[in-house]
Amino acid sequence: MKIINKIAKVEDSKFILFLTDGEVFSEEFLEKDEISFFKNELSDKKDSAVLISPTYIHFAVKSDSEDNTSLEKLRRLGGAISSSANNQKAETINIVGGTVAQSLAIAEGIALANYSFQKYNSEKKESALKNISLLQNVPQKELESINIQIEAVYCARDLVNEPVITLNTEALAEKAKSLAEDCGAKVEIFSKTKIESLQMGGLLAVNKGSDDPPAFVVLEWMPENAKNENPIALVGKGVVYDTGGYNLKTGAFMTDMKMDMGGAAVMLNTFWAVAKAKLPIKLICLLPITDNRINGKAVVSGDIIKMHNGATVEIINTDAEGRLILADAISYAGKYNPELIIDAATLTGSAERAIGKYAILGMGNADEKYMKSLKSAAMESGERLVEFPFWDDYAESLKSEIADMKNLGSPNGGAIVAGKFLEKFTKFPFIHLDIAGVSYAESSSNYLRIGGTGVGIRTLFSFLAKTI
Repeated sequence: MKIINKIAKVEDSKFILFLTDGEVFSEEFLEKDEISFFKNELSDKKDSAVLISPTYIHFAVKSDSEDNTSLEKLRRLGGAISSSANNQKAETINIVGGTVAQSLAIAEGIALANYSFQKYNSEKKESALKNISLLQNVPQKELESINIQIEAVYCARDLVNEPVITLNTEALAEKAKSLAEDCGAKVEIFSKTKIESLQMGGLLAVNKGSDDPPAFVVLEWMPENAKNENPIALVGKGVVYDTGGYNLKTGAFMTDMKMDMGGAAVMLNTFWAVAKAKLPIKLICLLPITDNRINGKAVVSGDIIKMHNGATVEIINTDAEGRLILADAISYAGKYNPELIIDAATLTGSAERAIGKYAILGMGNADEKYMKSLKSAAMESGERLVEFPFWDDYAESLKSEIADMKNLGSPNGGAIVAGKFLEKFTKFPFIHLDIAGVSYAESSSNYLRIGGTGVGIRTLFSFLAKTI
């Protein structure tokens, strides 16, 4: 799926969207009698989307409607008509009129909605739609950027949708290697022996119940013309399947646990997009990867483990495993003397209960300028981010009588308590993104398809491009 800057002929694509106030149509596409017909059809319908024919749709937009809310509305409208184009077997949608921002927004919505995961269907219903053409003078670099982001979202969705029987620890690590090679970045995959030598007790503890060894992936993008002296560190939770360990999940709570590596999928593809677009930003990406299963060696409640930074942790609940593997990675990030550490993880049910499926939950101790820019980027992308407080009071319940801390504290404010646990493993500026509510969709809506969403990639890409 590509957004391109060249308009196909009407007779070739037979699907056109008009973004106008009902007064402007291009004779490049239509005969004069057709223009008269459309103007007449739209004369009393200037406030809505109008299906003029199976292949001609009009969206009434004001030329100055470029605020975040208006652009997100266009994005969602674009998502809504993606199926219409496919029903018409259209290979290309032509978008005529509107401003550059408006046409890009609706094109982005169409492209994001055109995704489907058909890999395991015997009878595939693949999209006919291949291109979205804009009659706009959009800079080529801007088009390349948005296409790269869409490709990154598609890849993240594929990874989250892939079952653990084919996307185990080794397969996810190899995918990270493949993406790094594609974008010209440096990559190293640490073996279990290397992980043991680094004393990453959190990752090793979660992995003890697995038949597959853990992996720790380190990706580096260090361009010579970088704007930042010290790199930004992206850390993603890579639990390829989470049974909950001996605190076993019950019933439907385990059904979608292939998605517990959603944070790794987001951070890996954000990293790939930045490197692919050749943004002048020093960036590292750290992915601790394992599954969380049960056997005779698996950790149990009451065990005490030693982390990469030397801290000891009392295991209260084996289903609070994500923070253990993230903590080791966040601690390891300190070797790069990072300007900022950002992690993304499907970490707590508390986050989803607090704000539902409508936004990313964020918190941290970094300078206010970072969170402000991150929230701005989230609003621009339509993904949204809600900032929670990060007061030290929330860490009180993590105190242990027999170790340096517990891996689970009070259920009240549980998402924040989890963030405070992670904070203890770094002295560098830190932002925690809990994507538990937005990483996986139980049904399709707007431009999100059922399954993995890739939410967070476009926000982080914009943040890195504009802030650093």
